[in-house]
Amino acid sequence: MTIEDAPEEWRVTATTVPFRGNKTSVRTDDVVMPDGATVSRDYQVHPGSVAILALDDDGRVVVLRQYRHPVRHKLWEIPAGLLDVPGENPLHAAQRELYEEAYVKAGDWRVLTDVYPSPGGSDEAVRIFLARDLSEAGGARFEVAEEEADMELARVELADLVRGVIRGELHNTCLAVGVLALSAVLAGDGVEALRPAESPWPARPFTS
Repeated sequence: MTIEDAPEEWRVTATTVPFRGNKTSVRTDDVVMPDGATVSRDYQVHPGSVAILALDDDGRVVVLRQYRHPVRHKLWEIPAGLLDVPGENPLHAAQRELYEEAYVKAGDWRVLTDVYPSPGGSDEAVRIFLARDLSEAGGARFEVAEEEADMELARVELADLVRGVIRGELHNTCLAVGVLALSAVLAGDGVEALRPAESPWPARPFTS
């Protein structure tokens, strides 16, 4: 048996969109099940996201603390953002987000992993990058607003973040997946085994 996710699409007999928001919407599909029954499935339609695990020369990860209203928490996270432009190269989006949220640039980029954070209720796909060879970005700082105006930045040892995830003290999906994946990479085949930064991404195809 090959343990690998595979694309598959069951027949949809009807689709409605009961809600449209600024960036996402909710879709209802009537889906034909293997036994022939048709059932309704509601899910969030999402443009996709990128996240960046930025690792400095001292083995520390760039993290930020931000209020997340749906869960009523301030969460420690890694820099991340939406794929606002259809077909946008996710690497370019990641470079933009790292600059805007952390005022950092990186000389070495690789794909750390690709995930569906909540496949039972959303079609969101996230590409998590590993960024190294960090330095301060040049030019004007990005003007933050709303939740981002209250953001805190820090650099934390990778091992401390791993411990925080295991202890149930850190809950953000991209942070948890990112630090655990990098810990496994460093203990295994090493960073050189990671995919190049512009590797194909079937979940969110890009053109350049």
